[in-house]
Amino acid sequence: MDAPLHLHEVIELLERRYPPATAESWDAVGLVAGEPGAPVRRVLFAVDPTEEVVAEAAAAGADLLVTHHPLLLRPVNSVAATTPKGRVLHRLITEGIALYVAHTNADSAAGGVNDALADALDLVATRPLVPAPGRPLDVLVVHVPEPDAEAVREALAAAGAGAVGDYSGCAWSTGGVGEFTPRAGANPAIGMVGSHERVAERRMEMVVPPGLRDAVTAALREAHPYEEPAFSFLATHPPSAHTGSGRLGRLTEPTTLGELAARVVATLPATAQGVRVSGDLTASVEMVAVCGGSGDAYLGAAHRAGADVYITADLRHHRAGEAREADGAPFLIDAAHWATEWPWLPVAARALDTDSAGRVETIVSTRVTDPWTLRLGAANTGGNL
Repeated sequence: MDAPLHLHEVIELLERRYPPATAESWDAVGLVAGEPGAPVRRVLFAVDPTEEVVAEAAAAGADLLVTHHPLLLRPVNSVAATTPKGRVLHRLITEGIALYVAHTNADSAAGGVNDALADALDLVATRPLVPAPGRPLDVLVVHVPEPDAEAVREALAAAGAGAVGDYSGCAWSTGGVGEFTPRAGANPAIGMVGSHERVAERRMEMVVPPGLRDAVTAALREAHPYEEPAFSFLATHPPSAHTGSGRLGRLTEPTTLGELAARVVATLPATAQGVRVSGDLTASVEMVAVCGGSGDAYLGAAHRAGADVYITADLRHHRAGEAREADGAPFLIDAAHWATEWPWLPVAARALDTDSAGRVETIVSTRVTDPWTLRLGAANTGGNL
């Protein structure tokens, strides 16, 4: 039997999928409790780190609890067992269970919360509703004599320039003429002091992660034939194509708002809140925006993206009302916060199964931790009392 993975190794696997650096600045993600060197044989995935979920993890013999929602989102002055959060931490430590949180980093990630929700509703051709900024990059621009251009490109690539996705050594170049006059004291590789020179050169551009700027500059100076090579770094921040807030996709074929709402009810776990709908139930819909969890912030983005309907949770009265009054605004489907995020759990569990080559056992909690337990007096008013 394979030796168990250690907690720090499991965390490394999780963070490849859900990089902590992509979490919102206000968020609290990562390891909350646990010894990095402890063995992990069984992992429970859940939405909320409640006392009941920790008890479920203990009963299941889990060594690690992975939750979507943070336990300690705001600073605290005490974790005494006289408070609910304190009791959770004490139980985790007593039972030897680690707690790891993937929150907004799991929301935005490819294969994360929003992709899981879109996939559960059978949306196709999905993309982020609000793309996240890509990692900061510099663009190196350098002018090289034509005969030396390839050697310089290779040296820059070896230093880390020109890496784009799964490709290395990427460059864009075009030919031109470089002009210069060496002055007294210069030691030109081409031409003579006091003589104006014109040289066939190649303008080359390559992306460079900011952390490699010094190494790439050193490689450039080493490989370039000129005493004073002409180059510059231009900062850029490209959008990410695969990560970001929410998702936008389309149904494989148009349906009505009422039929889509029924699909949401059938697909998501049942809660006391149920599913609320705003709009003409007989209207045709095809383009769908989704956001797992609280989605007030992206009402405008869903409208601008041309969505026929926006599916999310926690929509507030005034924000929803104002959004619906706008010309061409999407219809709204509002489900329970917990229910819109739960579809990620089995996806995350399968991903860890794959990434760990089966060396950890994963379990998905089906415990409903939505805080509402009963709904009374619901009525389909259609706008009338």
